[in-house]
Amino acid sequence: MAHGYDTMMNPSIEGLLDDVGSKFRLVTLSAMRSREITNYVGQLSRGMGASVPPQVASTASKPLSIAFEEIAADKIVAIEVDPEAEAVAEAEAETAPYYVGA
Repeated sequence: MAHGYDTMMNPSIEGLLDDVGSKFRLVTLSAMRSREITNYVGQLSRGMGASVPPQVASTASKPLSIAFEEIAADKIVAIEVDPEAEAVAEAEAETAPYYVGA
């Protein structure tokens, strides 16, 4: 049985795992969201800002820390994908006509 230890990270990994459900899902969600935050910050410096801005007020400067805070605040949630619907979409993509250049 795992024991809870005090960590220097806030929100704690244990709390995030309780929210998300698995380590793989936590890594995937946080990595995808931190990349979006990084793109947003980069676009701001170029005057664009087409990506979604951070959804929480944070004092953290690192995108991964901001992503963890968003997950803890339930701003970022995983969406379950229906395997049957995914298989149908893949089959339709394989049979769709492919156009090169126009």
